Amino acid sequence: MDVILIPGFWLDGASWNPVTRDLEAAGHRTLAMTLPGKESPIASRHGIGLRDHVNAVVDVLDSIDAPAVLVGHSGGAAIIQAAADARPGRVAHLIYVDAVPLPDGGVINDELPAVGCSIPLPGWEVFDDADLTDLSDELRQEFRRMAVPEPALVASEPQSVRNDARFEIPATVIACEFSAAQIRSWMEAGAPFTSELAQIKDLSIKELPTGHWPQLTRPAELGRLLADVVG
Repeated sequence: MDVILIPGFWLDGASWNPVTRDLEAAGHRTLAMTLPGKESPIASRHGIGLRDHVNAVVDVLDSIDAPAVLVGHSGGAAIIQAAADARPGRVAHLIYVDAVPLPDGGVINDELPAVGCSIPLPGWEVFDDADLTDLSDELRQEFRRMAVPEPALVASEPQSVRNDARFEIPATVIACEFSAAQIRSWMEAGAPFTSELAQIKDLSIKELPTGHWPQLTRPAELGRLLADVVG
């Protein structure tokens, strides 16, 4: 099985390196993508928006012979969701890592401070305490060393998903900051940010208690969990 991994904000494909060992040991082929505008800190991010990132994933789906698993961390969740919306027959499973898919018209996060056409990794005070669980001083230094600015339009361009076939694709949420019970309760209460989850026909929720960046704080456990979900 091809497993395509999409990083969240400020991370490139190499951020998945500590995670992919178990997937590859199980015989899967992994592709951890570095998205347009995130090739390096000095890459051009002018005019690059959410749809450009989605199209990059769609191009990969179109290039392989069989349906693939898409893994999206954080902001990458919106990207894999929209790619599945565009090519539902090319996606075997969707895995959302500490994230949920966006409702149509929603934005990932238009409150992050931009500098021109880029959003650099902000100070840690911007994040909630739950985000930073297990992110030690050493890991924070490593994260800042590897961080690349995010194209600003990716954070603010509205999501566009209108193909109901996406709800037929099996999906898994790997819950880090919140428990499965909490997420289920929000779905039952009709919380707007869970509206997409509530329509997925085959949804599972797995727990990996840690902060928002499990590929940094608990990479081995995340790798094993992904391998277990992919099968």
